[in-house]
Amino acid sequence: MVPNEDFQIWGIVQLLLHFEWKWVGLITKDTKSGEHFLSTLEPMFSQNGICIASKVILPKDIGLREMIEGFFSNIDTFLNAKENVMILYGEVGSFAWLTFFISANTFITVDDMSFAVKVWIMTAQIDVALHIIQKAFNMQAVHGAISFALQSKDIEGFQEYLQAIHPSDDKGNGFIKEFWEQSFDCFIPSYNAPSGKLELCTREEKLESLPTPFFDMRMTGHSYSIYNAVYALVHAFHTMTSSRLHAREKEKPSILAPHRQVWKLHSLIQRISFNNNAGDEVTFNEQGELAAGFLITNLVSFPNNSYVGNKVGSLDPHAPPGKEFTINEERIQWHKGFVQVPPSSLCNAKCSPGYSKKKEEGMTFCCYDCAPCPEGKVAKLTDRDTCISCPEDDYPNHGRDRCIPKIQTFLSIEESLGITLASLSLFLSLLTAFVLAIFIKQRHTPIVKANNRGLSYVLLTSLCLCFLSSLLFIGKPNNLTCLLRQMAFGIVFSIAVSSVLAKTMVVVVAFMGSQSRHIFRKWIGKRLAYYVVLGCSLVQVSICVAWFTWSPPFPDFNKHLITEEIVVECNEGSVTMFYCVLSYMGFLSFISFIVAFLARKLPDSFNEAKFITFSMLVFCSVWVSFVPTYLSTKGKYMVAVEVFSILSSGAGLLGCIFSPKCYIILLKSDLNNREQLIRRRQNSKI
Repeated sequence: MVPNEDFQIWGIVQLLLHFEWKWVGLITKDTKSGEHFLSTLEPMFSQNGICIASKVILPKDIGLREMIEGFFSNIDTFLNAKENVMILYGEVGSFAWLTFFISANTFITVDDMSFAVKVWIMTAQIDVALHIIQKAFNMQAVHGAISFALQSKDIEGFQEYLQAIHPSDDKGNGFIKEFWEQSFDCFIPSYNAPSGKLELCTREEKLESLPTPFFDMRMTGHSYSIYNAVYALVHAFHTMTSSRLHAREKEKPSILAPHRQVWKLHSLIQRISFNNNAGDEVTFNEQGELAAGFLITNLVSFPNNSYVGNKVGSLDPHAPPGKEFTINEERIQWHKGFVQVPPSSLCNAKCSPGYSKKKEEGMTFCCYDCAPCPEGKVAKLTDRDTCISCPEDDYPNHGRDRCIPKIQTFLSIEESLGITLASLSLFLSLLTAFVLAIFIKQRHTPIVKANNRGLSYVLLTSLCLCFLSSLLFIGKPNNLTCLLRQMAFGIVFSIAVSSVLAKTMVVVVAFMGSQSRHIFRKWIGKRLAYYVVLGCSLVQVSICVAWFTWSPPFPDFNKHLITEEIVVECNEGSVTMFYCVLSYMGFLSFISFIVAFLARKLPDSFNEAKFITFSMLVFCSVWVSFVPTYLSTKGKYMVAVEVFSILSSGAGLLGCIFSPKCYIILLKSDLNNREQLIRRRQNSKI
């Protein structure tokens, strides 16, 4: 006639989980019910990450001797215990042992009362209402205890029945007389011998005059269970006696009829259902157990050693899933010795955000160290088992306790680096256009006509386009700029380098033609130079076409390159093809450098070979240093390195090849005439 005890054990676990109490002590009895309690509770604890810090198993029968022995055998355990929560299982004897133990410890260790500051969780089997225990021991120590209790309701006429009770009505074993003497501190001569310390009972004492904590005139949970048990038995008897089967057995009596009736009574009680006088429906579940729940009460004691049990929650098996356990924290009064409320009961302090649990060797899983989260991971809440990675669009903060959104980054025209490179690109392109304009204006002068002025126009035009192509690398990448930037860079620079190679070959062929007029003269002219430029450029165009056909570049969001940023970049598609473009350009530069180096001392008017040699040395140095620098930088700085390499290598060609000619054209125009040309040629022959 009481709810299933396993449901109460489940409620204890839910209570511990609600307050995050993972390090608890346990007091139980060496009985079958105590063994069942332990065998059911421990697996639930293990499944929910709760550990038993200390365990005290009381003997089956508890008397004064057992209390004294238990005091000395467990005093060290209690004094050194770190847990703030203790579960007390048993009956009246268990609570009596506890109150005796606390009172004895208080008397011995009066200077240190910290051991008594605990949250006591008591099961419904303990009836704390026994006033003899309250009178004998200090109830202040269990102030703030949380107790599970059987549900009850007021029954009409019950208080009137209690008011009418008198010791003279005790016709049985003397229970009422003994209770009367203990409650009113008097004696009844007919029952006990006179005592000099106790006054004679007047027989006019009334139970309602007792303080409510000592004797509750309302029906307690245990009394309510007995009340329902009697009515369940009555209803079962009534059903059995009114059945047709009983009528047949009455007509044909049998020696086995009483045994059959007992069997029927047992089965009928399990199936019975009725409403009692309090309006409650009494039913049983499929296992024949009472389908009822428990109350959760908070024990509040007072200086006069009285107490009240305030309802703070409930366990209801009929509630919707997830609502079976309810508790109201605001109504709970905790022990005054707690600094923090609700109190904590853990083996060690919780790991702060940014840290995760680290298992201690040889210790239970409730005891652990705290280790900082590794790089790239966070722990947003306290006491996390593991650190987690942030989403791809976020990154951990310095404390690694939260994720911060990454910002998109690229070489923007709005920042100082982007403005500087864009300004430099425009300046160099205008400077190249200015030089081209000078050459066009002075196209009939010897210094411009020397070494094929058409190639000079092509070289200057390609350099101007090279400088302008660097603008494609500045700004947020999109589909068009990603496709054009590498194609424009590769092809235009190949035309420029091919023009330099062609100009150098013109010098070589011109010299060889002057030495052997009949063999090489026909090769001297524009045709050879343009074939070189066209042929070398077509190879680079073919590489670019194959690249864009096979795996073209595309805009991409690189979320892993830099921890705090999302790099908006152009994915090259095929890195192999990208380096093929660079390698071919490097090959042309190397050939141009070798040819120019060999032809640097050939006698010729306005010989450009030595200037080309120096310009290609600068050009090759820039792009050789580009590769390791490009690979060692990240994000927008990779783009900045490539733009700088384009501008610096182009400026090297422009400055080394054309600055001497511009100097003569603008500042030494007297040297730019036919007579000076002939005189220099004659001097070169001498």
